[in-house]
Amino acid sequence: MRVVLIIVFTFFIRLALANPDTDSLLHQLNTVVAQRGYFLEQKNARIESLKTQARTARGDDRFLLYKKIYDEYKSFIYDSAFRYAGKLQALAYQMGDPQHIAESRIDLGFVQVSSGLFNEALDTLRRVHAASLHDSLRAAYYYLMARTCYDLADFNRDDFYSTRYNTRGNDYIDSALVLVPAQSAQYLLLVGLKQLHLQDINGAQASFEKMMRDFYLTDPEFAVAASTLSFIYFYSEQPEKSKQMLIRAAIADIRSCTKETLATLNLADMLYKEGDLENAYTYVKIALEDANFYGARHRKVQVAAVFPIIEGQQLTMVESRRKMLFLYSSVITVLTLMTIAFAIIIYKQFKNLKEAKRIISEANEALTETNHQLSDANKIKEEYIWYYFNTTADYITKLDALKKTLDMKLLTKKLEDLRFAVDSINIKKEREDLYHNFDKVFLKLFPDFVTVFNSFFKEEDRVHPKDDHLLNTELRIFALIRMGIHDSEKIAKILDYSVTTIYTYKTRVRSKSILDNDEFDRQIMAIRAIG
Repeated sequence: MRVVLIIVFTFFIRLALANPDTDSLLHQLNTVVAQRGYFLEQKNARIESLKTQARTARGDDRFLLYKKIYDEYKSFIYDSAFRYAGKLQALAYQMGDPQHIAESRIDLGFVQVSSGLFNEALDTLRRVHAASLHDSLRAAYYYLMARTCYDLADFNRDDFYSTRYNTRGNDYIDSALVLVPAQSAQYLLLVGLKQLHLQDINGAQASFEKMMRDFYLTDPEFAVAASTLSFIYFYSEQPEKSKQMLIRAAIADIRSCTKETLATLNLADMLYKEGDLENAYTYVKIALEDANFYGARHRKVQVAAVFPIIEGQQLTMVESRRKMLFLYSSVITVLTLMTIAFAIIIYKQFKNLKEAKRIISEANEALTETNHQLSDANKIKEEYIWYYFNTTADYITKLDALKKTLDMKLLTKKLEDLRFAVDSINIKKEREDLYHNFDKVFLKLFPDFVTVFNSFFKEEDRVHPKDDHLLNTELRIFALIRMGIHDSEKIAKILDYSVTTIYTYKTRVRSKSILDNDEFDRQIMAIRAIG
């Protein structure tokens, strides 16, 4: 299942990389770089599985497993690849199979070429009798001989020797071309390499583009083709395509855990020359790690020629950034201190403003309360002035009628009738009428008084006047208090009770309230007159 997922993942990556822009490719590369540990873990797991199988295998099966282990190591770790090439050779001699002996020598030669041991590689490969090999193995032999000659030409960089090595390499390519199918990726690879070393740039470009376009390549094959095509694009003055191909080659190398590679090093060098120091430094470090991991001497030399330059520029840039960071941090510190100072000033001003608002709010509340009290007082004054004059007028009318009656009785000397007239005056009824009229006027001004008053008590302690009374004595006492008459002596005179009785009523009512005494008195005074 894991293998299927990796194949599907690789397919979609290839599809995504069909024609992306450079920034997108760099993002893809950075994503793959972050997954290097995962790919390395998978690689080691495959190798361990093969080693486990090889311990119990015999004959051709063991040779085949050793060959698979070698293939995993050959571009991964030089020492391990060299050791398994030796094991292959020893097993081949033990088996007495000429084809296996030749194959193991070719494998050993590949490792030696990859590590820069060119003379040793030639010594190993010269011991192979190519004529006796089957076609696919002979083609691999000729291709490796061609690669060795081409690498020697690049390594020597001497016009005389490089030309000779390139010519010999082309001859080996011709020998290999006869042995591989014409319609194959391997054929295009061989043709492209020959065209490149004959300086047929256009032909080489066409061959490698066709190879990448028409064939599904493994990651190692893809990396080789992309790296070579990058070189071709560079020398045909197509720098953007060259960079894109290097990025794609680096992605393939990292996915396949290929450590014997120049793609990341060449990409780092290219980005450095373009001024992208950050990415250049990242990739040159990867190139150095890969060279050290694989153990190829000439790769270490190649990386060592570039790494100090990029690292020096990176350190310069870091130092410059550090200075800028110090400057920015100093400015930010000053601005922060200024901000804190302003914040303290603003906070103090805010507190002062808040205090001023509180004072104004309290003054407004007091003013509002005063206005309410004045409004209530005005309403009470208006109602009770009318009530006073109306009641006084009634009493004057009654007194006038009584005076006339008394005068008449005195003139006619009807003294018995005089007593009857005096006895007809009912003081109790007059007082009840007075209270009734007071209650009517008060409840007209404060229609919610009884309801609000009762809300200050539990249900069982609430006051409910009898049907023929608007207010009872308790309610009437606190009605007088609400009107501003707080003196118990005055209340006692109005209600015709003793001061002690009034005090007793007030104390008993307050003790039953759910509010404390002071709050109870405040709530009584807070009952509003009708608007």
